[in-house]
Amino acid sequence: MKKTFKLDIEGKNRDRVLEATKHEIRKYVKRQRRVPLPEGVDYWDFDCRFGSNEASATVVHFATITSLIDALAKDGGAEFYLELLAKPGHRAARAAGAEPSDQADRD
Repeated sequence: MKKTFKLDIEGKNRDRVLEATKHEIRKYVKRQRRVPLPEGVDYWDFDCRFGSNEASATVVHFATITSLIDALAKDGGAEFYLELLAKPGHRAARAAGAEPSDQADRD
């Protein structure tokens, strides 16, 4: 998905348009994750770029997209560009006896 979403549409409530764009993004991701996985692939991962326009789009982590959209809308942005490209993901095996990185940060 490579698309510029407009948030200011004449005759439509901005908050409703914002929620509709988030719904469209979630719907796209859900549809992509239903595609059968090729052999040797563990899950579908996404390459993401986000910005106020296509030229200024930067690489971002998939989990931060919604918060970036909310921040842009709060600052009064009129539109944003989002690029989501599905790619095969492979899970890395942990070393024997290694703790998850979250546990080490909590101590």
